[in-house]
Amino acid sequence: MSPTFIFSIVLFQLLFASQPCHRILTSAAGGSWQVLQKSIGISAMHMQLLRNDRIVVFDRTDFGPSNLSLPNGNCVNNDCTAHSVMYNVYANTFRPLTVQSDVWCSSGAIMPDGNLVQTGGNGLGDRRVRLINPCNDNCDWQEFPNALAASRWYASNHILPDGRQIIVGGRKQFNYEFIPKDVAPNTFSLPFLSETNDVGAENNLYPFTFLNVDGNLFIFANNRAILLDYVNNIVVKTYPTIPGGDPRSYPSTGSAVLLPLKNLKSATIQAEVLVCGGAPKGSYQQSLKKIFVPALNTCARITITDPNPQWVMETMPMARVMSDMIMLPTGNVLVINGAGSGSAGWEQGRDPILSPVLYRPDNAIGSRFETQNPTTIPRMYHSTATLLRDGRVLVGGSNPHAFYNFTGVLYPTELSLEAFIPDYLDASFNDLRPTIVAPKSMSGINYRKLITIQVTIPGTVVENMISVNMVFPSFTTHSFAMSQRLLALGNDKVTAMGNSTYNIDVTTPSSGNLAPRGFYLLYVVHQDIPSQAIWIRLF
Repeated sequence: MSPTFIFSIVLFQLLFASQPCHRILTSAAGGSWQVLQKSIGISAMHMQLLRNDRIVVFDRTDFGPSNLSLPNGNCVNNDCTAHSVMYNVYANTFRPLTVQSDVWCSSGAIMPDGNLVQTGGNGLGDRRVRLINPCNDNCDWQEFPNALAASRWYASNHILPDGRQIIVGGRKQFNYEFIPKDVAPNTFSLPFLSETNDVGAENNLYPFTFLNVDGNLFIFANNRAILLDYVNNIVVKTYPTIPGGDPRSYPSTGSAVLLPLKNLKSATIQAEVLVCGGAPKGSYQQSLKKIFVPALNTCARITITDPNPQWVMETMPMARVMSDMIMLPTGNVLVINGAGSGSAGWEQGRDPILSPVLYRPDNAIGSRFETQNPTTIPRMYHSTATLLRDGRVLVGGSNPHAFYNFTGVLYPTELSLEAFIPDYLDASFNDLRPTIVAPKSMSGINYRKLITIQVTIPGTVVENMISVNMVFPSFTTHSFAMSQRLLALGNDKVTAMGNSTYNIDVTTPSSGNLAPRGFYLLYVVHQDIPSQAIWIRLF
């Protein structure tokens, strides 16, 4: 059964509500932290930002009552508590949502119409498709039983240029399928996933999946990767094994990003992937015996478009497993959350890493990492992070053991939400910070068009240090931000209009291979200081 996707455009200008006072835990140098909510009642295992600045958050339905009741005395399978919430970023409020089946370790993506289509899970949820549309106060999950061709638990999803999403792998699933379905039985064999399946550990779950600039899919599992022509089900390139051969996929659980796509008008566009952290081979089995092996402290970077691609190794300031990697509006990468030893799984991680690390991909090797100020809240197994429109990073979750245990355990279930505030949001940079005047939020743009972004910048402007950047909002869970993508459009021309106002001419992406259709956060960045974003829709 295929879900019916609701095509809707909500035309409104996003207004910033005054924000409540929060306790700043650290100074601005190296970033700072805000505690937003001490408890939202559930642990934030999965997060997705929607186009109306709401965030859908959910955990799982099979480990007992949460700390948040369903409205109106409603119950699902004798459980009268919520396992999903809708969080309003700028009002800093949340309300319960109702899921009918277990969404634990599931996946998803935002469709071109802005709806979240979410797939799979555990038990009776493993073949479900769920849909939620961006609304303010009254929407809830819709569920479609048996909508998937195969059981999908620990799978990865990615939005495609034609508007579908692909679902890759999952536990005991060495194949992929599409939503919405267009053929039957809608499953396509992918032997690479069985080849990368470690006996007793797997280490090929939640495979890192990215759309390459040629329209093929880069798929990384365990310690190596392929380039897949998913239309014809042909592997068109096999990449080398990461030096050292250690696994990086769940439950060894490193993280990965597609680095910013640049020079988008050139005849050949490079694409690079960065894979960081994880647990050495055998760590999962050792953790089951309460032996916690130190995590990996290396990152591996590869230009996936090169004719002869090779991994280049780098060393992080600290070892890390179960971290999240979030693209910032500037094109830098924030490495956040995680543990210093052990593996993903119940009670299988130790040594929480409290300090994020900033990775600057354009710097020379040896000068790319910068340690940021620490939080006070361990974020380990089942923690998440996602970029907000104002440039903060929302952080939540951590459920390193089964059930909602708050006492008598080494690391209690964490129900809070906090925000990491990068240096670029410090008020000392306000003279450099652009403010977007036009177009209005929710405007539509087309491919390969010259458009004008109007901004105000109070201070001295350096025209060749202005870039327009587009970010696709990711579905984040289990240390992987699915469909995460940043396109650096640069600028074609900057024109001073007077009164600190500037027109920035920029060319939009040329095809869906570079930027799939849908809603994006559009930032203007001046001297590494980003504006608040507007939402734009790419047709």
